Amino acid sequence: MAGVLVLAGTPIGQAGDAPPRLAAELSGADVVAAEDTRRLKRLCADLDITLSGRVVSYFEGNEQARTPALLEALLAGDRVVLVTDAGMPSVSDPGYRLVAAAVEHDVRVTAVPGPSAVLTALAVSGLPVDRFCFEGFLPRKAGERGRRLAALATEERTMVFFEAPHRTEAALAAMAEALGDDRAAAVCRELTKTHEEVRRGPLGSLVAWAADGVRGEVTIVVEGSSGAPAVATDPGSLRAAVAELEATGSTRKEAIAEVAKRAGLPKREVYDVVHR
Repeated sequence: MAGVLVLAGTPIGQAGDAPPRLAAELSGADVVAAEDTRRLKRLCADLDITLSGRVVSYFEGNEQARTPALLEALLAGDRVVLVTDAGMPSVSDPGYRLVAAAVEHDVRVTAVPGPSAVLTALAVSGLPVDRFCFEGFLPRKAGERGRRLAALATEERTMVFFEAPHRTEAALAAMAEALGDDRAAAVCRELTKTHEEVRRGPLGSLVAWAADGVRGEVTIVVEGSSGAPAVATDPGSLRAAVAELEATGSTRKEAIAEVAKRAGLPKREVYDVVHR
């Protein structure tokens, strides 16, 4: 019979946050696939865990090449436990390829649920939590990053991002440009660790704060859009916005009323611009 793939959550900060089942799964595994074997060794020492199974590295650089061997072990009946450096495997970490391969071959996949930087940051951000989306890491290149954020300008759900500390200022600046300086956000740094810090405020002020440098693991939470995007008040922008709404089926009167609302202008003023 085929074995079992166990996705095991690991602490994002304090070792004491490890889920109770983690020790049992690690000590009883036939194979432990770890993103960083040195971090696994430290975690096992902190939790007084003795590994009896084989330990292999499984990280972004070798994930594709190592997946077939791990699948073979699963098909041979092994219990394979997958852990990453922190949090849940597959969430912006290695794991997806192995899960997909296991599912394709009818291998059972289960999990030891554990800490998650996504949910922790969302919970402490002070922003709406009823609906949210996880966007992972933004593209490193400025152009690609700008296009990604522009596509999110009208996203109404609270958004959660991961970011490297040395790119945090640039990411916040790009968010402020695409989403607006006044969009509420929270930068969560070193969550659950000794130097945990949560900075809340409009994106514009967070850019200024990040200019002094940011250290540690960073998760950024950004408020969703309150609705349709604002419209600039120059004549060209007003005409273009009215034309865009008309193209989607609105009448001229309806389009003028909507654009006036979004631009914060009297309907008569927008009417005059459009018909000038």
